[in-house]
Amino acid sequence: MASENSPLLAYRLLGDEGSAFPASGVGGPGGPSPRKLSTFLGVVVPTVLSMFGIVVFLRIGFVVGHAGLLQALAMLLVAYFILALTVLSVCAIATNGAVRGGGAYFMISRTLGPEVGGSIGLMFYLANVCGCAVSLLGLVESVLDVFGADATGPSGIRVLPQGYGWNLLYGSLLLGLVGGVCTLGAGLYARASFLTFLLVSGSLASVLVSFVAVGPKDIHLTPRPGTNGSSLPPRFGHFTGFNSSTLKDNLGAGYAEDYTTGAMMNFASVFAVLFNGCTGIMAGANMSGELKDPSRAIPLGTIIAVVYTFFIYILLFFLSSFTCDRTLLQEDYGFFRAISLWPPLVLIGIYATSLSASMSSLIGASRILHALAQDDLFGVILAPAKVVSGGGNPWGAVLYSWGLVQLVLLVGKLNTLAAVVTVFYLVAYAAVDLSCLSLEWASAPNFRPTFSLFSWHTCLLGVASCLLMMFLISPGAAGGSLLLMGLLSALLTARGGPSSWGYVSQALLFHQVRKYLLRLDVRKEHVKFWRPQLLLLVGNPRGALPLLRLANQLKKGGLYVLGHVILGDLDSLPSDPVQPQYGAWLSLVDQAQVKAFVDLTLASSVRQGAQHLLRISGLGGMKPNTLVLGFYDDAPPQDHFLTDPAFSEPADGTREGGSPALSTLFPPPRAPGSPRALSPQDYVATMADALKMNKNVVLARACGALPPERLSRGSWSTAQLHHVDVWPLNLLRPRGGPGYVDVCGLFLLQMATILGMVPAWHSARLRIFLCLGPQEAPGAAEGRLRALLSQLRIRAEVQEVVWGEGAGAGSPEEEEEGDFVNGGRGEAEAEALACSANTLVRAQQGQGSGGGPGGPEGGDQGPATALTFLYLPRPPADPARYPRYLALLEILSRDLGPTLLIHGVTPVTCTDL
Repeated sequence: MASENSPLLAYRLLGDEGSAFPASGVGGPGGPSPRKLSTFLGVVVPTVLSMFGIVVFLRIGFVVGHAGLLQALAMLLVAYFILALTVLSVCAIATNGAVRGGGAYFMISRTLGPEVGGSIGLMFYLANVCGCAVSLLGLVESVLDVFGADATGPSGIRVLPQGYGWNLLYGSLLLGLVGGVCTLGAGLYARASFLTFLLVSGSLASVLVSFVAVGPKDIHLTPRPGTNGSSLPPRFGHFTGFNSSTLKDNLGAGYAEDYTTGAMMNFASVFAVLFNGCTGIMAGANMSGELKDPSRAIPLGTIIAVVYTFFIYILLFFLSSFTCDRTLLQEDYGFFRAISLWPPLVLIGIYATSLSASMSSLIGASRILHALAQDDLFGVILAPAKVVSGGGNPWGAVLYSWGLVQLVLLVGKLNTLAAVVTVFYLVAYAAVDLSCLSLEWASAPNFRPTFSLFSWHTCLLGVASCLLMMFLISPGAAGGSLLLMGLLSALLTARGGPSSWGYVSQALLFHQVRKYLLRLDVRKEHVKFWRPQLLLLVGNPRGALPLLRLANQLKKGGLYVLGHVILGDLDSLPSDPVQPQYGAWLSLVDQAQVKAFVDLTLASSVRQGAQHLLRISGLGGMKPNTLVLGFYDDAPPQDHFLTDPAFSEPADGTREGGSPALSTLFPPPRAPGSPRALSPQDYVATMADALKMNKNVVLARACGALPPERLSRGSWSTAQLHHVDVWPLNLLRPRGGPGYVDVCGLFLLQMATILGMVPAWHSARLRIFLCLGPQEAPGAAEGRLRALLSQLRIRAEVQEVVWGEGAGAGSPEEEEEGDFVNGGRGEAEAEALACSANTLVRAQQGQGSGGGPGGPEGGDQGPATALTFLYLPRPPADPARYPRYLALLEILSRDLGPTLLIHGVTPVTCTDL
């Protein structure tokens, strides 16, 4: 993808010699092309000619004749109100920074991003291509109406042969003329446009003078198409001169059949025709690459053009209503020729407006296409459009556009194309309004345009008005254009785009997230809406990839933070080593496809860094409530980057876009026997610190043994069922009773249930093991647990196992929680108890559902256990016993496969509605 310059370089305030020069426009091999067009020649002239088009000469009578003066004025006000809203947005964006080549496409893409900007830019380009073809087809029809062999009317000069082939030939010749002017550069185009502007202005001036100078006269009307004119008496329209009776008759609406199509007219159809002729406000913005000062010329020139054309339309509406009867207005749309002092000058004006509109569309299309090609959004398809001349003229884009216009001319469906062109223009206008609206809503400090006559209300109204007009003009074309925009956006999203343009979506998200975080009040938290918010401490992600994905499944829409501690002291370092590493960790999150934030810190020890992260990670009501750690054992770390398909990388060590491979950004796994950054003492102390901060603790062991399918994002269907085993009782405290309903036991049940909600774990069956004391009768405790599970809406199998023979003979004081791990019993007895508990858990793994205490009857082998949840005892109060505590945990969870040891300290379940 094309790279974007630094935002400050776009302004280029001082050159190498200290002289001021503007940002470059269309660039060539030898450097940027000179910007030489003034506001008048570069913006006012093309915009005026585009907004007039052929409508000003051939559709004034149509609008006033059918709608009447009052409704015609209302239509004009509404149309220009919609256009004015977009003009305000254009002015705001154009005065907020350096505007380069591409006009509206540049404004949209640099605001809404390459996906939306590229799709709308391509549609705007196609609109200009089709607009050029429509103007040429309209010019051909106008010429043949007078000079064609089949011309009707008394003034026809029947010299040109007609037919599809001849019409195509005439259009192609005119396209060659237009293309030749545009290929030779913007300077020649500006001079040709100025000449055309003079011809159109002279023609309009002659029409305005004729309204005053010509006296009343009867005008012969051409017979309607499809009628036998020789068998009907001649029909006349009346030019009355200034007459109050004529004005009175023309005030109200008088909708009738259109004599050219036979269709019955109404407000919507007449308004659509009028609005079609007014869409051209971007003609000057499309020349942004050739303007001397686009940030000043685009708003000033566009406003002047809009005001000028509005005044001319108003004047023509009033003059037509005062002087022409309704019959003349409705039956002869080209009545300007009939009342003109010199009719050929009106023809010259009609031909000049059509020719200038086609030139404006073609050169505007070429500039948009060149900008699209330079941004490399569509790859090699638009590569020819990058070619420029030595002077910077993108003649490759002109020839590319010329070829597409030639293809459109083959279609030859003028009315159909006109509706599509207008709808595509309106999509672009709505996008400009949406861009300005997004910038305004985002409240970005750098959005401070010098043009201030706008607000988010005008932008929002502009978007709504453009969308409404799209469906009013052509519902089918409007729906098709939105579908096309969606498909192109999806294509560009899949392909990827430049990331250095700046996305207004990020600013909008920041604005909204900040607002809602302030409203997320921790004082209003309720256990009914509790969800896990995880902080996973990762040393090296190469060995923690399965745990990273398992934690992503456990978060249940909650906060998920990847934490990493970098050892060091900032006082002894020349710069902060943390910031450069964020990019690698964010790339890891993207490639692992987990929904996590990244938080890195610098500390003298891992324990101290963990304390930092537990205290400061998150924001407001979104802060971690659960610490997740990998288990501390002697198992050699594995490099999952080598086996995970998502992390397969090219042999040259680079990814798409030239960025380095993740394997080069993270160190290799720790070699077996090498020193660790975290001691066993600090490991247990980190757990104790988290519990002191009222955080839940999860220790994950052997997660690398989980099948990759269980860690995938989709569902996993298999013929072999698996179990998720939950032991909600402290197995190192051999006592039965109601221990399964304490806070920690319920936390285990909640976490296991959350995991079962993940599609990849839907097929796993939840199994809860109820530990009975040696004197406790079977069945009673199971009934109480099933009732509790029913209240908690947890579906699970319940199995009773006897646990605690030979234990519990001491006094109640000796059996308090943590008795064995705190040294209340001998080390040998504690290890024996941990071994017995480990044997008990392993005995239940792989066995099917069964009967009474002690396990299933007959020992039938059933589905294997995929994951085991164990009660994690609280660390001992004496730090000197931390190594013994860790050794007991290692014995307890040895050879159990993937295991989560969990200690919960916060209530997480509720039976209320």
